[in-house]
Amino acid sequence: MNIILLGPPGAGKGTQAARLEQGRGMVQLSTGDMLRAAVAAGTEIGLKAKAVMDAGELVSDDIVTGILSHRLDQDDVERGFILDGYPRTDAQARSLDRLLGQKGMKLNHVIELRVDEDALVDRITGRFSCAKCGEGYHERYKQPMIPTLCDVCGSEQFRRRPDDNEETVRNRMAEYRAKTQPILPYYESRDLIRRVDGMAPIDDVTHQIAAILDAR
Repeated sequence: MNIILLGPPGAGKGTQAARLEQGRGMVQLSTGDMLRAAVAAGTEIGLKAKAVMDAGELVSDDIVTGILSHRLDQDDVERGFILDGYPRTDAQARSLDRLLGQKGMKLNHVIELRVDEDALVDRITGRFSCAKCGEGYHERYKQPMIPTLCDVCGSEQFRRRPDDNEETVRNRMAEYRAKTQPILPYYESRDLIRRVDGMAPIDDVTHQIAAILDAR
């Protein structure tokens, strides 16, 4: 089962991908992680990517496709993969299809986590975490039982991501709408799009995704 998870930053794609890895043995493929691994390994295409990034430029689609191609040849993807954050554009979607076709693979579903923008802003801007163990909290929905202490490790130190602010979140939403949403019609035409309520509780979202993957 090979799927793409779509949704703006903060929609919960990473959380759901991790659950699919744990529950079904699928592999989450992050282009960022793959780029870093290729650079660290010093592969030919990794060196190309490093040169581009060192110059302060964006890595081209051809380089990303090359790195993804190498990753898809590894044995652990045989139980299925989850693409999170890729493809982002129509050109990348078409490139991915060509690559999968060359490898005798196919996409089974493109699952969009639908969200309400104002509610998503509230979800993201209110979150914080323990600086020691990483346990997540939220100003409105999940405060520590003792406000100054982490429930898990007892640390008194908390932190927020510097980009968890309203302006940044709304800019990300605008970028998602402008660049990624236009690929939806491409997948709609092939009857691959499935939608879930990304604003539902995490367990409910997991169950919605499971129902899609288990449908016959």
